[in-house]
Order: sequence, then C-alpha cells, then structure tokens
Amino acid sequence: MKTTMQLPEGYTLLEHIDLQKDKKLMITVNALALGVMLLLVVMGHLFVPISRLYTTEDGVGMMWLRMAVLIAGYHIYTVAHELTHGIFMKYYSGAPVKYGFTWSYAYAGSEAYFDKHSYIAIALAPIVILGIMLIVFNAVVPENWFWIVYLIQIANLSGAAGDLYVTARFSKQPEDILVQDSGVAMSVYSRCTNKDE
Repeated sequence: MKTTMQLPEGYTLLEHIDLQKDKKLMITVNALALGVMLLLVVMGHLFVPISRLYTTEDGVGMMWLRMAVLIAGYHIYTVAHELTHGIFMKYYSGAPVKYGFTWSYAYAGSEAYFDKHSYIAIALAPIVILGIMLIVFNAVVPENWFWIVYLIQIANLSGAAGDLYVTARFSKQPEDILVQDSGVAMSVYSRCTNKDE
C-alpha cells in the first residue's frame, strides 16, 4: 500500500498514539530523551571538556556571543526539524502540511495516510539530515565553539526520542499499515485484525 489521501476500504484502526495526552508514554519518551542527552554530554566531554562552553579566555563578550548563538541556533534548529518532517510529508503525499506549537513541542502534521516505509523515512529524516550537517559543523568550528554546535546536536538526537520511539514501534507493525499524523497524535490503520499478522 502506498501513501493515500483516503483510507482504503477494509482498513481499521490498529492503534492511536498521542505522545502529549498519554502521560505514561510521555514519561517513557522523556526518560529516553534524558538518557540520550546524558550519554551524549558524557561522550562530548571526552572530546572537548564542557568547560570550553563558558570559557572567557577569548573575552567575556565572546562567551556571551556563544550563548546568544546557542539560543538562536536552537530555535533555528527547531524550525528546521519540523520543516524537514514537513518537506518529506509533502514529498510522499503531495498534501498540504500544517505546522504548529503546543505547550511542549513543535510539530508538522498532514491529513494523508502514509505507508509504513514512507512514514519511517519522515520520522527519521531530521535526525539523519540535520545530524549529518551538525557533525560537519562540529568538525570545522574552533574548539571554543564545539559545545555550541554539539548542544544543538544533542537536542537533535534527544529531542527526536518520540520519532525514534514511533519508528521502533511501527517497525514491528504489519507491512500494510497506514499512518495518519496530525502533528500531535498518530493513528495507525491496517487490514490486519491482529498486530502480529
């Protein structure tokens, strides 16, 4: 089954995932994000001591400039993350994409029903594309700027905990699933009546 704008005949709801309203799931995903974040901080510290983030050896003004760039960079990254989801949604469906913010996160959503492989590509696109770009930036910036870029990379990987969670979950679903992602929740449909089919 390919991406479609209408749910095909015979498809029924397999599951509904709302990472914002399902408190238990939200805690699980946030715990995963925190674990990834802590692991990446430790790994980054092995390459460049975290004290380089707030060093004043090149002047207090430069330290504050780095902090301002970090804040601006994080906001730019957040928009780029959702735009990347949206570009892939548009590519696979041709349907309009809606963007927005909730109290806890930004989102991109669509009324299309995405096939399993397309949806997994949509979910992972920002992690891969922005991740590679950030790795390249980290390789070329001076040491005093390493943590500015690396903290945005940490946001990329830990902030994508929900994307990683649904990718792992949907990978185990039947091959015929269709996923509709409103941006704040996902509905998964299948012809199969049993998840293990």
